[in-house]
Amino acid sequence: MKRPNVLAVHSIDHFALEVPDLDEARRFFTTFGLDVRDEAGGLALYTFGHPHCWGRLFRAGAKRLHFISFGIFAEDEAAFSDHLDACGVRRIAPPAGASTDGIWFEGFDGLPLNIRIAEKATPDEKSSFAATTAAPGETGAVFNSSAPQTRPRRMSHFAIFATDVIAATAWYEKVLGLRLADGSGPVVAFLHGAHGSDHHLLALVASSHRGLHHSSWDVGSVQEIGLGSAQMMRAGYTKGWGVGRHVLGANYFYYATDPWGSHAEYSADIDFIPADCNWPANPNHAPEDSFYLWGPDVPEGFVDNTEPAGN
Repeated sequence: MKRPNVLAVHSIDHFALEVPDLDEARRFFTTFGLDVRDEAGGLALYTFGHPHCWGRLFRAGAKRLHFISFGIFAEDEAAFSDHLDACGVRRIAPPAGASTDGIWFEGFDGLPLNIRIAEKATPDEKSSFAATTAAPGETGAVFNSSAPQTRPRRMSHFAIFATDVIAATAWYEKVLGLRLADGSGPVVAFLHGAHGSDHHLLALVASSHRGLHHSSWDVGSVQEIGLGSAQMMRAGYTKGWGVGRHVLGANYFYYATDPWGSHAEYSADIDFIPADCNWPANPNHAPEDSFYLWGPDVPEGFVDNTEPAGN
């Protein structure tokens, strides 16, 4: 699907993260249910049964969001190049370990960004969601010894810290063609793709400096979210938040906190915005009315930015 006569990225193609310990990163994301592979001098994150690489991890002295790469349609490449020049963005060399494909430039807060011709990684329809129950006279018991491992199907969205949520929203709308779905003033904003995407493709969270808050991964049921939370906690990753349900986006969730203070989210049944839908965006939802509908209290430090400032 493509929205006619609109110049916009269609996907987050992949992200890159620097971490101080690749072995611990491998253990965390493998336990989370991803297909973690050795590639390009670091680690690559895949979902099982899907050929797309969603993320890359490189070793460095501290956890740091390295870059984000966005996918565009081939027929939009020349127009996007002219558009970036018209917007006055500064082109840069590819960061260490990154592909030279596409156009590299400095994004909001100085975050290295890339646009490249790529297949659309965001879905064209809402992901399937299952709710099962046992019929009368039948058992719904699932024994721990036979419980399946939760394995996400794809990355749903990416949430980053920004020094000015309102200004960053305007920047991503103007430069990349993303569109506001919902927000809470200067606190948080949720941006969707014009060519069809989940309720948010990119989320912006207020902070003193840039960084990663969480990556979010699509699963097919609340049961899978619960099983995922159990597999993380049993492996020793006991910090997290959930199970619960968000208001904006309406997805069920569980966030597993990684060893460096950011999070990986299991997400199910998130709202979907088709390419031909004019979503009634509201930028000013009250935070206390729109963060989550039910679930445990938000843990202390959940929205802390644990990356070093001045990156």
